[in-house]
Amino acid sequence: MPPDVLQTLPGYDPDVQKNRADARQIMQKLGYGPDNRLKIKVSARDIPAYRDSAVILLDQLKEVYIDSQLETIDTTNWYPKVMRKDYTVGLNLTGSFVDDPDDNFYRNYTCGAEMNYSGYCSPDLDKLVDRQSMESDQQNRQKLVWEIERKLAEDGARPIIYYGRGATCWQHRVKGLTVMVNSIFNGWRMEDVWLDK
Repeated sequence: MPPDVLQTLPGYDPDVQKNRADARQIMQKLGYGPDNRLKIKVSARDIPAYRDSAVILLDQLKEVYIDSQLETIDTTNWYPKVMRKDYTVGLNLTGSFVDDPDDNFYRNYTCGAEMNYSGYCSPDLDKLVDRQSMESDQQNRQKLVWEIERKLAEDGARPIIYYGRGATCWQHRVKGLTVMVNSIFNGWRMEDVWLDK
């Protein structure tokens, strides 16, 4: 989404202090405040990308009357734990190997999807996901995708903490590498790549 559309979604206003003030008001309406802080556990896989992101989240939650404790989970136990929905807050990284909305929506947000760890389910959203998947006109599809993104944000389906950035770069002596246009992950077979020293 372009920034002017994105910033209209809940949680995406670029005014961080306003967002925090709004969040504190919500917490106060629920009975929490500086003298009555919500205490939670934030679970994260015990590897740097998850753990470090969770530490930042813990710090941010303090700003809105939430005191949280980090629970690190060994990798062998992490996915069974999130699939059981055995967490209060779980910080998970969700990668997408194809730059297409279908991959993300069908795996993470439709009712019963295997990676729908929060258990979010909206039959109306599922219908929108199907519609955007079948839409051949790219402008109409983009409008549907943005409508889906807005509904997910408004419903708090899986709050996005941050977006990772990735890129493919190489040295001039790397030969035979085809850089993909739809994902940084699609060109990793490397059978035709060689070094020219």
